Amino acid sequence: MNQTSATARPASIEFGPTVYHVSRGSHGEAVEISDFDLWYGAKQALFSISMGVEAGLVTALIGPSGCGKSTLLRCLNRMNDLIDGLRIRGRISVAGQDLYAPAADVIAIRKQMGMVFQKPNPFPMTIFENVAYPLRVDGIRHRAMIAETVERSLRGAALWDEVKDRLHESALGLSGGQQQRLCIARAIAGTPEVLLMDEPCSALDPIATAKIEELIDELRGQFTIVIVTHNMQQAARVSDNVAFMYLGRLIEYGDTDTVFTAPKNERTQDYVTGRFG
Repeated sequence: MNQTSATARPASIEFGPTVYHVSRGSHGEAVEISDFDLWYGAKQALFSISMGVEAGLVTALIGPSGCGKSTLLRCLNRMNDLIDGLRIRGRISVAGQDLYAPAADVIAIRKQMGMVFQKPNPFPMTIFENVAYPLRVDGIRHRAMIAETVERSLRGAALWDEVKDRLHESALGLSGGQQQRLCIARAIAGTPEVLLMDEPCSALDPIATAKIEELIDELRGQFTIVIVTHNMQQAARVSDNVAFMYLGRLIEYGDTDTVFTAPKNERTQDYVTGRFG
């Protein structure tokens, strides 16, 4: 991966003849993205992204397929590093730490960023061991500490009452919605700074989706959450802030009510009202 320095630019996006300004909130920022560009080989996928993710809140990334939402999300834990030909410019920082600095510890960064994927991906082991896994990777062997963390994480994921008598059964025997909540429990067991969710409900039925959305609401304030979703109603229900992306550019960013009811940009208006997407 190659990184080049970028000169400072204002928090706005040049997109054709119009400049779309990015609004910012008043909370402290858990993540700061500054003038961030990304290329896959010769193809540029992200263009001058600048936004601050507010601490303790839920930020939704929305936009049509291929607009760069998941690409940006995966930049936050450097999962894109695994792609050949990746090149970036700009800065992403968490608590003042530049995630792409030459001396940055990628493993430590990924521990700071809990990740929940589109499809539930429980490990082929027991429910207990799935949640204990991040602790064992960190070298923790104290049984009481592990058991306490597993219970706390399962309670935090609103799953404890459903599985407390099945902890030593295979996680693969859980329903899809339970598996996704188990993956969230596993993610929060490592006490991450930020919880990343890449369309966490896309493979779930409406009942399981509602439980995940309730869980996101319960985790608000305990974690900074960034969620990618194609579902406009879901973004409106669960998020505090919304970032609308289009063709790799950040078009509008602000509090959810404003973006959905009084967007400042015509493209945002067209997208949230279903005229395209």
